[in-house]
Amino acid sequence: MGPPRNPRRAMRQIGRRMSTRILISSLALCAMMGACERRADKPVSSTDARPVDAAPAAPAADNTAKNKVDRVEPTKTPMDQSNSKSDIDITAAIRRSIMEDKSMSMNAQNCKIITEAGVTTLRGPVASQAEKDAIGAKASAVAGVTRVDNQLEVKVK
Repeated sequence: MGPPRNPRRAMRQIGRRMSTRILISSLALCAMMGACERRADKPVSSTDARPVDAAPAAPAADNTAKNKVDRVEPTKTPMDQSNSKSDIDITAAIRRSIMEDKSMSMNAQNCKIITEAGVTTLRGPVASQAEKDAIGAKASAVAGVTRVDNQLEVKVK
Protein backbone atom coordinates (compact mmCIF):
# COMPACT_ATOMS: atom_id res chain seq x y z
CA MET A 1 0.00 0.00 0.00
CA GLY A 2 1.36 3.35 -0.91
CA PRO A 3 0.58 6.86 0.20
CA PRO A 4 -3.03 8.06 -0.30
CA ARG A 5 -3.78 9.50 -3.71
CA ASN A 6 -5.06 12.77 -2.33
CA PRO A 7 -3.31 13.70 0.96
CA ARG A 8 -5.56 16.73 1.54
CA ARG A 9 -8.68 14.59 1.35
CA ALA A 10 -7.17 12.06 3.75
CA MET A 11 -6.36 14.87 6.22
CA ARG A 12 -9.94 16.21 6.01
CA GLN A 13 -11.31 12.73 6.77
CA ILE A 14 -8.99 12.36 9.75
CA GLY A 15 -10.01 15.84 10.93
CA ARG A 16 -13.72 14.95 10.68
CA ARG A 17 -13.18 11.71 12.62
CA MET A 18 -11.29 13.60 15.32
CA SER A 19 -13.99 16.28 15.48
CA THR A 20 -16.67 13.61 15.80
CA ARG A 21 -14.76 11.84 18.59
CA ILE A 22 -14.17 15.10 20.44
CA LEU A 23 -17.85 16.02 20.10
CA ILE A 24 -19.02 12.63 21.40
CA SER A 25 -16.53 12.76 24.29
CA SER A 26 -17.64 16.28 25.19
CA LEU A 27 -21.31 15.29 25.18
CA ALA A 28 -20.58 12.27 27.35
CA LEU A 29 -18.63 14.41 29.80
CA CYS A 30 -21.45 16.98 29.97
CA ALA A 31 -23.98 14.22 30.58
CA MET A 32 -21.88 12.79 33.43
CA MET A 33 -21.40 16.20 34.98
CA GLY A 34 -25.12 16.88 34.74
CA ALA A 35 -25.91 13.59 36.44
CA CYS A 36 -23.54 14.39 39.29
CA GLU A 37 -24.76 17.96 39.76
CA ARG A 38 -26.70 18.53 42.95
CA ARG A 39 -30.14 19.93 42.59
CA ALA A 40 -30.45 23.46 43.97
CA ASP A 41 -33.93 22.75 45.40
CA LYS A 42 -32.64 19.85 47.54
CA PRO A 43 -30.22 21.12 50.23
CA VAL A 44 -27.52 18.69 51.21
CA SER A 45 -26.34 18.18 54.77
CA SER A 46 -22.70 18.83 55.56
CA THR A 47 -22.00 15.27 56.72
CA ASP A 48 -22.99 13.36 53.62
CA ALA A 49 -24.19 13.67 50.05
CA ARG A 50 -27.79 12.68 50.76
CA PRO A 51 -30.58 15.24 50.45
CA VAL A 52 -31.73 16.45 53.87
CA ASP A 53 -35.26 15.11 53.38
CA ALA A 54 -34.00 11.53 52.79
CA ALA A 55 -34.31 8.86 55.48
CA PRO A 56 -32.13 9.69 58.50
CA ALA A 57 -29.01 7.61 58.99
CA ALA A 58 -27.84 6.26 62.32
CA PRO A 59 -25.77 8.80 64.24
CA ALA A 60 -22.04 8.52 63.79
CA ALA A 61 -20.30 6.65 66.58
CA ASP A 62 -18.34 8.98 68.80
CA ASN A 63 -16.05 6.96 71.04
CA THR A 64 -13.68 9.82 71.73
CA ALA A 65 -14.39 9.97 75.46
CA LYS A 66 -14.35 6.20 75.76
CA ASN A 67 -11.08 5.89 73.87
CA LYS A 68 -9.36 8.33 76.23
CA VAL A 69 -9.47 5.56 78.83
CA ASP A 70 -7.31 3.39 76.55
CA ARG A 71 -4.60 6.05 76.51
CA VAL A 72 -4.06 5.72 80.25
CA GLU A 73 -0.96 3.60 80.87
CA PRO A 74 -2.38 0.83 83.13
CA THR A 75 -5.37 0.13 80.85
CA LYS A 76 -4.87 -3.08 78.87
CA THR A 77 -5.55 -3.06 75.13
CA PRO A 78 -5.29 -5.90 72.58
CA MET A 79 -1.80 -4.60 71.76
CA ASP A 80 -0.75 -5.78 75.23
CA GLN A 81 -1.52 -9.41 74.36
CA SER A 82 1.52 -11.55 75.05
CA ASN A 83 3.01 -13.55 72.19
CA SER A 84 3.98 -16.50 74.38
CA LYS A 85 2.39 -19.76 73.27
CA SER A 86 0.73 -20.38 76.65
CA ASP A 87 -0.91 -16.91 76.71
CA ILE A 88 -2.11 -17.25 73.13
CA ASP A 89 -3.53 -20.69 73.93
CA ILE A 90 -5.31 -19.30 77.01
CA THR A 91 -6.84 -16.43 75.01
CA ALA A 92 -7.94 -18.82 72.25
CA ALA A 93 -9.52 -21.23 74.75
CA ILE A 94 -11.49 -18.41 76.41
CA ARG A 95 -12.63 -17.05 73.03
CA ARG A 96 -13.67 -20.54 71.91
CA SER A 97 -15.65 -21.05 75.14
CA ILE A 98 -17.48 -17.74 74.69
CA MET A 99 -18.24 -18.38 71.01
CA GLU A 100 -19.64 -21.86 71.76
CA ASP A 101 -22.22 -20.32 74.11
CA LYS A 102 -24.92 -19.25 71.64
CA SER A 103 -26.85 -17.40 74.37
CA MET A 104 -24.15 -14.69 74.47
CA SER A 105 -24.91 -11.35 72.81
CA MET A 106 -22.83 -10.12 69.88
CA ASN A 107 -21.10 -7.61 72.17
CA ALA A 108 -20.20 -10.38 74.60
CA GLN A 109 -18.80 -12.53 71.79
CA ASN A 110 -16.68 -9.57 70.65
CA CYS A 111 -15.27 -8.62 74.05
CA LYS A 112 -11.54 -8.01 74.30
CA ILE A 113 -9.55 -10.83 75.86
CA ILE A 114 -5.98 -9.91 76.76
CA THR A 115 -3.69 -12.43 78.45
CA GLU A 116 -0.24 -11.61 79.75
CA ALA A 117 1.72 -14.01 82.00
CA GLY A 118 -1.43 -15.97 82.81
CA VAL A 119 -3.37 -12.85 83.92
CA THR A 120 -6.43 -12.36 81.71
CA THR A 121 -8.11 -8.97 81.28
CA LEU A 122 -11.64 -8.85 79.88
CA ARG A 123 -12.88 -5.55 78.41
CA GLY A 124 -15.82 -4.26 76.42
CA PRO A 125 -19.59 -3.89 76.67
CA VAL A 126 -21.94 -6.79 77.47
CA ALA A 127 -25.73 -6.96 77.57
CA SER A 128 -26.19 -7.91 81.23
CA GLN A 129 -24.54 -8.62 84.56
CA ALA A 130 -25.24 -12.32 83.94
CA GLU A 131 -23.14 -12.20 80.74
CA LYS A 132 -20.35 -10.40 82.55
CA ASP A 133 -20.32 -13.04 85.29
CA ALA A 134 -20.57 -15.92 82.78
CA ILE A 135 -17.61 -14.66 80.73
CA GLY A 136 -15.58 -14.17 83.91
CA ALA A 137 -16.38 -17.73 84.99
CA LYS A 138 -15.45 -19.12 81.57
CA ALA A 139 -12.13 -17.29 81.73
CA SER A 140 -11.39 -18.54 85.24
CA ALA A 141 -12.14 -22.12 84.22
CA VAL A 142 -9.42 -22.21 81.53
CA ALA A 143 -6.24 -24.00 82.56
CA GLY A 144 -3.27 -21.68 82.97
CA VAL A 145 -5.23 -18.60 84.04
CA THR A 146 -3.79 -17.29 87.31
CA ARG A 147 -6.14 -14.31 87.69
CA VAL A 148 -9.01 -12.68 85.80
CA ASP A 149 -9.38 -8.89 85.71
CA ASN A 150 -13.02 -8.53 84.64
CA GLN A 151 -13.41 -4.98 83.29
CA LEU A 152 -16.49 -5.82 81.20
CA GLU A 153 -19.15 -3.10 81.33
CA VAL A 154 -22.88 -3.78 81.37
CA LYS A 155 -24.36 -1.73 78.54
CA VAL A 156 -27.28 0.38 79.74
CA LYS A 157 -30.16 0.36 77.27
